Amino acid sequence: MSAPDPMRHPAQISVVGVAKSTDGEHFEKKMPFIEPAEPFDRFGCEDPRVTFFEGSYYTFYTALSEYPYNANGIRVAVAVSKDLKKVEERHLITTFNAKAMALFPDRINGKITVIFSAHTDSPPAKIVVAQVDKIEELWTPTFWESWHQKIDNYKIDPRRNDYDHVEVGAPPIKTKHGWLLIYSHIQNYFPGGGNRIFGIEALLLDLNDPMKIIGRTRGPIIVPEEAYELAGYVGNIVFPSGAILERDILTIYYGAADTTVCSAKVSLSDLISTMYPDTSADWRFKRAKENPIIKPRPEHDWEAQGTFNPAAIEAGKKTHILYRAFSKDNTSNIGYAMTENGVDILERSQEPIYVPREEFEMKKIANGYSGCEDPRLTKIGKDIFMCYTAYNGASPPRVAVTSISEKNFLAHKWDWAKPFLITPPGFDDKDTCIFPDKFKDGYFVVHRVGNEICGDYLNSLDFKHESVKKCIRILGPRRNTWDSAKVGITAPPLKTKYGWLLLYHGVSESHNTYRVGAALLDLKDPAIVLARTTDAIFEPEMDYEKVGFVNNVVFPCGMVERDGILYIYYGGADKVVGVATMKLDIILSALVRGAKLK
Repeated sequence: MSAPDPMRHPAQISVVGVAKSTDGEHFEKKMPFIEPAEPFDRFGCEDPRVTFFEGSYYTFYTALSEYPYNANGIRVAVAVSKDLKKVEERHLITTFNAKAMALFPDRINGKITVIFSAHTDSPPAKIVVAQVDKIEELWTPTFWESWHQKIDNYKIDPRRNDYDHVEVGAPPIKTKHGWLLIYSHIQNYFPGGGNRIFGIEALLLDLNDPMKIIGRTRGPIIVPEEAYELAGYVGNIVFPSGAILERDILTIYYGAADTTVCSAKVSLSDLISTMYPDTSADWRFKRAKENPIIKPRPEHDWEAQGTFNPAAIEAGKKTHILYRAFSKDNTSNIGYAMTENGVDILERSQEPIYVPREEFEMKKIANGYSGCEDPRLTKIGKDIFMCYTAYNGASPPRVAVTSISEKNFLAHKWDWAKPFLITPPGFDDKDTCIFPDKFKDGYFVVHRVGNEICGDYLNSLDFKHESVKKCIRILGPRRNTWDSAKVGITAPPLKTKYGWLLLYHGVSESHNTYRVGAALLDLKDPAIVLARTTDAIFEPEMDYEKVGFVNNVVFPCGMVERDGILYIYYGGADKVVGVATMKLDIILSALVRGAKLK
C-alpha cells in the first residue's frame, strides 16, 4: 500500500510485490510485481494467493475496478508468470463480487480446481469451489454465468453461527489425509454476536471431493496477540494468504494489522492429528463413562450441596482423592475417596477428613461462604503437603498450607499439622501448590494473583516463618483466546525428562467458561515457559459440567500418571467430581515439538 498522495484518487493504492528469502524469514529484493494496469484493477491489486501449477505461477488477486469502492467493482483477477519476475498475461476471473481465490496445486479427478470467497462484500458470503477442464475457462465469462446460477451447489460452510464470517486463506496443501486449507474465520463479524475476533483456522477437505469437510480445528490457531498484530493500519487483525510445507513444518504467512507480513510455524502432524476424525479424540481428555464418580450425598449435611474440585495423589498403589465438600450452610470441608483403578470409588469417608479450624477460615457471616476450598497435594520426602484456599467470608481469600505424614495419611489418621497462611493479605490469591523438588533458589510455590499464574521461591518448608512475597510471572491471559480473561493452575505439575508438565485452567472474555490447557516449564527454572498449547484440551461438554452450582466449569485440582496415561480429577459445574484420561506422550510430544519451533 502506497503512502498517501493527496493529489490522487484514491490517495493510496495497493500493488502486489515480490520478495525473496533463503530461509523463509528474512526477505529482500522487494519489487513491484502486479501493478494496476487494466480497467478491472485500475484502482488497486490486493491480497495475492499464488500457486505453481503445470509449469506456471498463477497469482490470483483482488482487483479493484471502481472508486469509491463498492461490491460490484471488487472481483478476482489472475496474473500468469513463468518465473515470478514478469507477468506474461493477466485476466479478470469472476463476473461478480468475489475475493480470495486460490488454485489447488494438482488436478482433482482430472479437474482444475479453485476455491474462493463469493459475495464477500455483499453478504451472505460463501466459500465456494469451481472446477474446469482447461485453465482458460477460469477467465471465460460464460462459464461463470452458468456456474453462478447454481452457486449454492458448490459452497462449503465452516461457520459456527450466522454471526461469523469466513474467507479463503492460503492455497490448499495436499496431505495424505486430505487437502489442508488455512482460512480466515472471524468470530462475531456481524453485529449481535459479541466480540469480533479475527482468527486463523484450518479445514481438512476430502482429497477427491473438496466440497466435503472431513476435519477442522475446534477454534483459531492464530489470533491477534502480539503488538504488531494489535496495532497498525487496521488493528487487531491476522489474515492468512500463504502457507509452505517443508517436511513436517507448516509455515503460515499472514498479514498483521494490515501493515506487516508475519509467519507462524506448526507441526503438520500435530495439526492434522487434532483435526482428522480417526485421531482427533486422542488429542483431548476423554471422560470416564462412570462419570460423575463422586456426587453430593444429601444425607450428609457437610457434603449435601456439592462435591467438587478434587486433589489426587498416588500412594500405596492407590489413588487418593481429597475433594471439596459443600455443606448446607455453605461451608467448604474436605472429604476423602479412594480408587484402585483410577475410576471406580472403593472407599469414601463418612465424615470430612479436614475442617475449618483457624480464625482465617472460620465463618464470619451466618450462612455465608467460608471454609477450606480446592485442595492440592504434593509429596515431599515422607510428608504430604496440602495447599488450599482459606476463606472466612469477610476477608479476601488466602492460601493456607498444612501437612501430614504419608504413613498417617495411608492409615487414615488425619492428624494434620497446624495450617499457616502463605499468601499476603489483601490479594485475591488462589490456585496454589508446591513443587515436589527443591531448586537452586529453594522450594517453588505456584499461585495466582488476579488473573495470572505467578511463582515464588521459599527457603524452607517452615511455613510459620516462610511465605510468598513475590509474583514471578509465569503465565498470563492471551488476547482473543479461550484463556483471555484469566488463568490459574489445575493440579500440581508432573516432572518429566522434558520439563514440568503444568495443566492450567483458563476463562475467556467472550464466554464465561472454564477450560483446560497445558504448558511445559523448564526443569531447572519452572518460571520459564518452554511451550504452551494453543487450544484447550478439555472443556465442558456434558450436562454435569454445564449445569450445576456454577455452570460451564471443568476444574481439575488433581492429576495422576499411570502407565503412560494421565488421569485428571476435576470438578464439574462446582457440583460433582469427574475423571478424564489422555495419553501423556501425546501432550508431551506436542509441547516438545512446539518448544523446538520457537
